[in-house]
Amino acid sequence: MVRLDSWNSLPGATPAEKFFEIGIEKRRMLDVRSLDEMARQFGITVYLFFEEDLARNRTLESVLEEFGGFPEYERPFITVGSFLKFTRDNDPSFAQTMKEFPLMVEVVMCGETVTPESACVPYISALMPFLDELDVDGDLPR
Repeated sequence: MVRLDSWNSLPGATPAEKFFEIGIEKRRMLDVRSLDEMARQFGITVYLFFEEDLARNRTLESVLEEFGGFPEYERPFITVGSFLKFTRDNDPSFAQTMKEFPLMVEVVMCGETVTPESACVPYISALMPFLDELDVDGDLPR
């Protein structure tokens, strides 16, 4: 269920001001679970990118246009909800792993995009860490 009323009720006249109100800004590292919660609460579409070049150097619109015809799990990006569902469905221990080792992603872009139905929808593009960047040997969160 899209909750654009929640988004529209956020303080701020621009998307940047609204994102700032909920703690979203470029280069910020956030737990993927927090992004999923924001997506559900405010109707934000959160895209998780696996390829740095696409996330940093292309517009969201051009990426969606290029890969829109591909099946969801064959794209170089995925929505946060689909990612979490896939991982939960394929790994029963995933929820516990996420508590022990939160998956932190970098916010690359945020703004609004226009749907084919001419609706403005807020979005966040975030970059997934590469396997060699994951710190599974670090201290556990307390």
